[in-house]
Amino acid sequence: MAQELIASNYAATAEQINTGALMLGAGLALTSMILVPALAMRLGLSASLTGALRIALMKASNRATAIKPVVDTGQRLLR
Repeated sequence: MAQELIASNYAATAEQINTGALMLGAGLALTSMILVPALAMRLGLSASLTGALRIALMKASNRATAIKPVVDTGQRLLR
């Protein structure tokens, strides 16, 4: 019984993890921390514009990795 609960817990956790969203969020975060300041310095953009771009990318990263509730449309049997 305990092993079944552990196995079902792992399965539920695996269903909640969205690898694509995690990779997208990590890419956006990396872009906002490293690439945006480097490109802004190269192009001569102001610090306020660079900061606004970084904030926008970090917000997009947060939205991409936000855990969305899993909606189960199937019926479950009661035990």
